[in-house]
Amino acid sequence: MKSEVLVIVGPTASGKTKLSVELAKRCGGEVVSFDSMQVYRRMDIGTAKPSAEERADIPHHMLDVAEPDEDFSVARYVDLAAPVTEDILRRGKLPILVGGTGLYVDSLLSGRTFSPFQRSRGLREALERRLAELGGEALLEELRQADPDTARRLHPNDHRRIVRALEVYQSTGKPLSQHDRETRDLPPRYRALTIGLNFTRREALWQRIDARVDEMMSVGLVEEVEALLREGISQSCTSMQAIGYKEMAAALWEGRDVVLAAEEIKLRTRQYAKRQLTWFRRNEAAKWIVWEHVPDFVSALRTSTKYMEESGLL
Repeated sequence: MKSEVLVIVGPTASGKTKLSVELAKRCGGEVVSFDSMQVYRRMDIGTAKPSAEERADIPHHMLDVAEPDEDFSVARYVDLAAPVTEDILRRGKLPILVGGTGLYVDSLLSGRTFSPFQRSRGLREALERRLAELGGEALLEELRQADPDTARRLHPNDHRRIVRALEVYQSTGKPLSQHDRETRDLPPRYRALTIGLNFTRREALWQRIDARVDEMMSVGLVEEVEALLREGISQSCTSMQAIGYKEMAAALWEGRDVVLAAEEIKLRTRQYAKRQLTWFRRNEAAKWIVWEHVPDFVSALRTSTKYMEESGLL
């Protein structure tokens, strides 16, 4: 029998962190984040990391595991998160996987492995130089010749993934899509019980997102981004592509109004929330808790606990 874990998914600002902490208190769990930006140190406000109080009550894992100038990836996430999850299980606790990055949690649950290759800084830099000279469409055309399945999923502006796919192919002689097909046939690593959070009316979620961004601004998002820029973190780093940091860094660099940047952050976050819902709704086995206007955590805790008991997780 596969080890069992609880997964809590949903769009940003839907209440995942609070519900995860309450469930962890009730059932002896520990939280494992699968947020692709909460992995970075000193990026707290814009990523909406759990508060110090929440982290003091319940152990949280996979937060602050990388520097902002590191090129963190889903492969590295799985390499770090799998041993953490196994350790929680060995200690008789329940891993509660929480976050909004669907690719991260799906890869962890499936036991997916990633194309092994000896990364060559010279090759990566050469590909990036050619990208700068020729543009994304030219390199994407090269990828179409080597790996049409991967190329079909990518946009010419998705420079990082185009470069990585070419890097894998040129290093191993094996298309990334072939490796992906092979790993999809592997049995899943865990049996996951999934709870999803959403709102009946999209406008209610938009209001939550707007309020969250306003709160970020009031507690120091501008100052957090300024500190990262003073530290020398480049706007081209993966971490600085995160919603909130990308828009604010550009505004600060160009001398534009940070209030207008905050409005852009709200728009980008709403767009991201739509993409998150599209991803998570693919899981037909998920149990969805749908809020009316504001989250009712007392009811959600009761519903979640009952669902876990009926499914044999408690």
